[in-house]
Amino acid sequence: MSTTFFTKLQERIPNEVMTNLIDGVLRVEAELGRQVKSEVGLVQNVGEHTLAAGGKRLRPALALLSAYATGRSFSPERVARLGACLEMIHMATLVHDDVLDRSDTRRGHPTAHSVFGDTASILSGDVLLAKSMRILALDGDLRIIRMVSDAVVEMAEGEVLELEIRGNFDLSMDEYLRVLRMKTAAFVECCCRIGAIAAEADRETEDTLGAFGHHLGMAFQMVDDVLDYVGETEKTGKPIATDFREGQMTLPLFYLREALPIGDANELRKVFGNGVTDVQLDKFAGWMDEYGAVAQARARAKEHEDEAARLLNSLPDTPERELLACITEFVTGRES
Repeated sequence: MSTTFFTKLQERIPNEVMTNLIDGVLRVEAELGRQVKSEVGLVQNVGEHTLAAGGKRLRPALALLSAYATGRSFSPERVARLGACLEMIHMATLVHDDVLDRSDTRRGHPTAHSVFGDTASILSGDVLLAKSMRILALDGDLRIIRMVSDAVVEMAEGEVLELEIRGNFDLSMDEYLRVLRMKTAAFVECCCRIGAIAAEADRETEDTLGAFGHHLGMAFQMVDDVLDYVGETEKTGKPIATDFREGQMTLPLFYLREALPIGDANELRKVFGNGVTDVQLDKFAGWMDEYGAVAQARARAKEHEDEAARLLNSLPDTPERELLACITEFVTGRES
C-alpha cells in the first residue's frame, strides 16, 4: 500500500498494530517475489515488471486485517501466502485487461503488453493465475479453494459481461450494478471472508466481514468511475475519460444522461465509444460539474462506505477494526 496511506495510518493506529500490518504486507511482497520467479526467463521478466509497478496491495491487506479483526489467533505466514495468491489473481487480471484495452501505462508505468507484447503478457498472466491456484492447493483448505474459485469465475464472467454491454448508452442501473458486483465487489468480499476463515471465526463474523468487503468493493469501483472523469492523469496513470472513449457506461455518466436535455444527451450518445474528441470531452466534463453528476456519484459511493463502516461496528472494538475503517476512508477518498 502507498507510503502516504501508511503515514496517515500511523497518526491514528498504535505502533504495535501498524508493525503487524507492515510485517504482513512485507511477507506478502516477499511471497510475491518468490512466486514470480521462473525457469522461463520471459515469464519471470513479465512477472517482475508487473510487480515492480507497485499497487495498493489492498486485497492481501484486507485478508490480513480481516483475520486480525476477528480477535482470534491465526498464522500470519499462512494469511500472507493466501494474500499473495489473491494479489497474483488481481495482477493477472490487470495484465490481461491492459492487453484488451490497449493500455500503454498503468500507475504511471509502461504496461507489460507495451514492453513484452500481447502474447507474452497473456501467457504470463495465465502463469500467474496457475501459480495462485497452486498456492491454494498446497494450503489445502477446501472451503477456501472453493470460495476463491467461485470468486474468480464471477470476476471473469463480470469482465465478459462488461464487454457484452460495451457501447450500450441506455444501459440500466441494475445491469451496471451487476457488473460492479461481479467484476470487483465479489472478489473484495472473498478477500475479507478468507481472513475470517483463516482465523477460524464463527459464521456470523465471517458474513459480517464478507458484507463489509462487498460494500467496500462497490465503493471502490464507483470511485474509480469518478476518477475516470476527474482524476489527474499523473496520479491515475491513465488518460482522462478512458471509459467513455471505450463506450463503457459508468456512474457519473448515468447521472449526467438522466439530467441532460434530450438534444445534449443525443450528442453524448453519438460519440459514446465512437471517436469522441478532447474538445468534446472537456465540454462533457463541464456538464458533469454543472449538473452535479460527479457529486451524485461520490454520494452513491459514500452510501456504500457508510454501510461498510456500520458493519464494522458489530466486530470487536480493536485497533485492527479501526484499521479497516481507515482503509474504507482511504478507498473512497483516494485520488488514484
